[in-house]
Amino acid sequence: MVKEYRTIEEVAGPLMLVKKVEGVKYDELGEIELPDGSIRRCRVLEVNGSNVLVQLFESSAGINLANSKVRFLGHGVELGVSRDMLGRVFNGMGEVIDGGARLLPEKSLNINGNPMNPAARIYPDEFIQTGVSTIDGLNTLVRGQKLPIFSGSGLPHANLGAQIARQARVKGSDDNFAVVFAAIGITYEEADFFISDFKKTGAIDRTVLFVNLASDPAIERITTPRMALTCAEYLAFECNMHVLVIMTDITNYAEALREVSAARKEVPGRRGYPGYLYTDLATMYERAGRKTGSEGSVTMIPILTMPEDDKTHPIPDLTGYITEGQIILSREMYRKGYMPPVDVLPSLSRLKDKGIGEGKTREDHSGVMNQLFSSYARGKEAKELMVVLGEDALTPLDRLYARFADEFEAKYINQGFYENRTIEQTLDIGWELLKILPRSEMKRIKPKILDKYWSES
Repeated sequence: MVKEYRTIEEVAGPLMLVKKVEGVKYDELGEIELPDGSIRRCRVLEVNGSNVLVQLFESSAGINLANSKVRFLGHGVELGVSRDMLGRVFNGMGEVIDGGARLLPEKSLNINGNPMNPAARIYPDEFIQTGVSTIDGLNTLVRGQKLPIFSGSGLPHANLGAQIARQARVKGSDDNFAVVFAAIGITYEEADFFISDFKKTGAIDRTVLFVNLASDPAIERITTPRMALTCAEYLAFECNMHVLVIMTDITNYAEALREVSAARKEVPGRRGYPGYLYTDLATMYERAGRKTGSEGSVTMIPILTMPEDDKTHPIPDLTGYITEGQIILSREMYRKGYMPPVDVLPSLSRLKDKGIGEGKTREDHSGVMNQLFSSYARGKEAKELMVVLGEDALTPLDRLYARFADEFEAKYINQGFYENRTIEQTLDIGWELLKILPRSEMKRIKPKILDKYWSES
């Protein structure tokens, strides 16, 4: 028999204090029954003797303190999981919202997951093809990696996220690839864009969508990414699938965390965010990976908008510490009309060397990647000198490098959101661009590779 309490003492924003409670644990799920019989959910945030502070999942409007009843369910927030989740759309609490039949779960899992034993982790080293040249060719994503996208307000990160979700695959294992897409605190228009785009392109068949709208309660924003990761872990480690988790926008998640922290009157940290923001983000990001005894894997691309395009803001700053690199979107590229507007030089994938080369991508990948980076960096320097000194002050070689930088942006970076390039096409475009420069400048490509591909390209 579930015990009911009529001892609600106080409601403040998303928080509620219940007194004289017995045997309740941290993170336990509860239900509040209003006088009209409607039910609202909550979870335990703090236990102090017989007093319990709970966090409401829905609005607190209309809760009558004297006549409402609270009962605790003896377990944390759970998600019912099944292979049938593929192709379905859920809200931030794991409820079906696509108008289809209710899901019959095979089991229910706690959304906080189980920590992965560090000794059981397998080092990420398998190439994932996203079809985007700036990622595949220069900042390669590997299976089990965490590679965030840092964007600015108004930049088309949603389009890039949808493109990666549509196009991503592990070479040689198309049938076993799934995408879990978590949209956190987005507008109705953005939600409609993602759902209609996936349905139109057929990508919905291998995708699970969790959609949390900006109008939904803040607490739901905190559960949405964990719902998505719980689904991903089930598909990866129990169904042996390669799962790519895309989460947008982590900034909305952190704002919700700050809102709840302020309601609890906690001592704020940097910019008002709670002091445990690093730990909280790490509990999500570290759920990516591969482990022994399972064919499946969880690869993660969190997308966040940097307030005022500031890389030192706590959210991108802490995310950069936890994850393995970052893809940075550029306002300059966006103004030029180059899509996706990736800023190549400050972008980085720390595991790119592990997922490329013969047997994974192509033997020339490492050399071409390093040469393109080097040549583009020198070309950008030449263009800056040209602005200060004029074109006539440049050497003929520097003019070639400046031309290379322009062509690189127009042909390599710029590909649009609906062009899906194979890694071979990406590398071939790289070779074609490098031929703008003299062969003697190819100092980062091994002579054997240069002999083979320079004549063929």
